Amino acid sequence: MAIGSGLGAQIGIAAEASYGTFLAPTKFIEFTKESLQLKKTTAQSAGIAAGRLLPLSSRRVVTQRQASGSLDMEVTNKAMGVLLQSLMGTSVTPAQQATSTAYLQTHALADTVGKSLIIQKGVPLTTGVVTRKTFLGCKVISAEFSCEVGGMLTASFEIDSKDCDETQTLAVATYPAMSPFHFQQMSVKTGTYGTETALDGIRKVSLKIERPQAVERFYAGQAGLKKEPISNDQVKITGSLEGDYVSTLLDDLHTSDAATSFVWDFTGPIIASTYNERITFKVPAIRLDDAPPTVEGFDVVKPTFAFTGLYDGTNPVAIEYMSSDATL
Repeated sequence: MAIGSGLGAQIGIAAEASYGTFLAPTKFIEFTKESLQLKKTTAQSAGIAAGRLLPLSSRRVVTQRQASGSLDMEVTNKAMGVLLQSLMGTSVTPAQQATSTAYLQTHALADTVGKSLIIQKGVPLTTGVVTRKTFLGCKVISAEFSCEVGGMLTASFEIDSKDCDETQTLAVATYPAMSPFHFQQMSVKTGTYGTETALDGIRKVSLKIERPQAVERFYAGQAGLKKEPISNDQVKITGSLEGDYVSTLLDDLHTSDAATSFVWDFTGPIIASTYNERITFKVPAIRLDDAPPTVEGFDVVKPTFAFTGLYDGTNPVAIEYMSSDATL
């Protein structure tokens, strides 16, 4: 029996072989909050019948089923590959570094067709009995990453799902030894792509990647369930840089509206040889939208610069993930 509270909850995931087809979870992730839930569309028959004052319960039908929600977590040094692949779209095989136990995953921006997940959650009753809810055909619609002074690198994934199945067996959760990425490991660089230099004074960074998709593909002959969502707009990348006003570098970029390459890196302990645990976000071109610094009192001036990520015409947006995971 599990603990009869959120302490007994679990999340398991697996990459689907085909959209909406069940596979048992193969990875179990540590999460901080989730809101995945079934959403049903119902219709009530309202035919007039002499003397009937209330619609008949037997004449209510479910016409569509789908699910959605969010999954929040700390970004860890293991088990993130499947989620990153579903967000970015590239089919990734971890590349062994020399003969070491370090493996590099390079998640470059690509179409997400065929990249869907099984997400199974266990939700404990107060009695300790764990109810199981398996979400089929899960597509990552967006993800936001954030880290600030004294904090962890966190991620929030927005999920669209084909259906929720409550009949599948709850997988037994197992967790590898993991550690989170955090502020002490963080660096931010800007400049010319490939030769970026460290940016001083940054206290908080956020980065959001949105993958707009047609999520209402309900057709006749599909038993009220949707077909796989497909991309229906360009990718949107936005973020912000918060810090002390230690130089005019960002201020000048805002004024000129010039582009700069952006590298946001977290480097952890050595895995083997010279290869460290690492997650690196690379956006080859960002432009600052707002806002120039203002003085709001006696304290140090602390501007926040919002930015938009764009394509530089050559280099892809990518997330690099170095871990000891030999497979996603």
